Amino acid sequence: MWTSRLSIIVPSAAACILLINVVTQAADRPEWAYPVNPPPPAHWDNVKTMTVPGSEKQYTMSQVNNPFGPPDWYPEEHPPMPQVVSNGGPRPAAPACALCHLTSGDGHPESANIAGQPKDYIIRQMAAFKDGERNNVRATPMINMAKALSDSEIEEAAGYFASLKPRPGYYKVVETQTVPKTNLSFGAMRLPTEDGKTEPLGNRIITIPQNPQTVDLRDPHFGFLAYVPLGSLKRGEELAMTGAGKTIPCGICHGADFRGLAGIPRIAGQHAIYLYRQLRDIRGGYRNDRDAVLMANVVGNLSDDDMIALSAFMASRAP
Repeated sequence: MWTSRLSIIVPSAAACILLINVVTQAADRPEWAYPVNPPPPAHWDNVKTMTVPGSEKQYTMSQVNNPFGPPDWYPEEHPPMPQVVSNGGPRPAAPACALCHLTSGDGHPESANIAGQPKDYIIRQMAAFKDGERNNVRATPMINMAKALSDSEIEEAAGYFASLKPRPGYYKVVETQTVPKTNLSFGAMRLPTEDGKTEPLGNRIITIPQNPQTVDLRDPHFGFLAYVPLGSLKRGEELAMTGAGKTIPCGICHGADFRGLAGIPRIAGQHAIYLYRQLRDIRGGYRNDRDAVLMANVVGNLSDDDMIALSAFMASRAP
């Protein structure tokens, strides 16, 4: 990555481009959509065991946050997990897929909901991470993982998540003018402050857990609540259904119900804040994989408000 000339450290051309790309993205991204993940605690508790409703399992917080063996609260609710999903691949680059995407594939706001996504699409995206075609500022963990995993491990993981069904009601969307005031916790998770104060939403999407008490335990039974600006759903529906003179109807590629067609991904029921980030990254040129290239002209004329509305509408649809 770095070359030395006359004992002076000089960045290579590739390194310069990467650095410029990262700096540009950092300056261009709204904090509410690209929160900086706080560092984890110095030590996780490894004595007190925790439980969640409806499960007989018990885990300590150290076990809950074990990147190579995260919790499986409901093993009876999913098919057998491949090793790469339950325990990861080569260390330290490839933690278990279930750490972020959960055993259900529904994921947290910092990661995609990949339950039921086409197997071919998941494999394509892993190739895009590996080849540097998806190089946005939040992609580093997936890039490292894609480079470390074998083709067979990626295929096994893709097959597992493709076999799952996204959980209805996991993601709910509410239009509002005010939202709970939040603090950012480890995992880039927004949790309501204990004082119960509120603040204006403005032109943002604020996502909080439906059950703040179990979200840190990686419980897949409780999803998320997305607060979006008033009028977002109607505006988003207009854009999705007709293009509103700014784009093309989403159903042409993603299907009439937006649940995907062939190798094209489902966007119905996806995390709103995740959708917004993908639209913004594609518009900014930070995703250059095949799927993003096809989307570039589609999102080129969309404003930030358009992308918020479109993301809100899609998140509100049944997955």
